[in-house]
Amino acid sequence: MRNAAKRVAVEVAGWVLVVAGIAALVLPGPGLLMLAGGLAILSQQYEWAERRMRPVEIRAKKAAADGVQTVPRIVMSTVFALGLVAMGVLWILRPEAPGWWPVRDSWWLIGGWPTGVTLVASGLVALGLIVWSIKTFRGVDDPHAEAERLSQP
Repeated sequence: MRNAAKRVAVEVAGWVLVVAGIAALVLPGPGLLMLAGGLAILSQQYEWAERRMRPVEIRAKKAAADGVQTVPRIVMSTVFALGLVAMGVLWILRPEAPGWWPVRDSWWLIGGWPTGVTLVASGLVALGLIVWSIKTFRGVDDPHAEAERLSQP
């Protein structure tokens, strides 16, 4: 019974990360890294997930390496991540709709505090990944080679 519960929990966690990663490819958040994490979890039970995990992981780490190769990229990524945190705080505090808001007040900051918490969490994860990427890839002669080296089993 315990093994079945563990298997279900692992599978649910893996699929949640895969779906969230796919969504975060177009929404704010570290989509490729969440997708790689979900595939890593699912690879404990499924061979197909293990086969797909390495290419996604390499692509995610190469994107992380590219993102910190110039100061403007680092600044823009940091500003975007801080913007996510600020927007999340706004959603959590949920002030009254301003006078210029053109539709019903009930449409102001739709989603409430759960949306705010998600935005804050995405921003904090992004900031953490920026710091990790700077420590890992900044100043490395060949960041793509380093990304591939880090993705080896």
